[in-house]
Amino acid sequence: MTPVQIFSIVNAIAMLQWLLLIILHKWKVTQWLINYKAVPLLLSVIYCIYITGFFSIQGGGYNSIAEVRSLFANDGVLLAGWVHYLAFDLLIGFSIIKSAQEKAVSHWLVIPCLVLTFMFGPCGFLLYQIIQKTKTVNI
Repeated sequence: MTPVQIFSIVNAIAMLQWLLLIILHKWKVTQWLINYKAVPLLLSVIYCIYITGFFSIQGGGYNSIAEVRSLFANDGVLLAGWVHYLAFDLLIGFSIIKSAQEKAVSHWLVIPCLVLTFMFGPCGFLLYQIIQKTKTVNI
């Protein structure tokens, strides 16, 4: 399969997982996926396969923005970078769900955090940290 095809597949898988977190967070299948980290594990396997291309990129590295740009000019490494984001953002989403359930934070307050985490990773994490620290009333 090409990186373009894999990109479409991993996006669909991640989107489905995010929808389950947002809409069906208490469903036993969703809880199983969270507890076993099934989707991030699958994404991790895909990442490991595609990151091997990193070693063949001339001028690529992490010491300058130009080196990082060189890395991401390669579709395989770009795909690996995207899958990295998908996996880690989902792990943050999982931790938000678990923390909110443990602390009895209303899911209505968690939904914007999950959407932000899906779209803008650290922004959703930050919002959840603010909500959980300042929560006084459940909606």
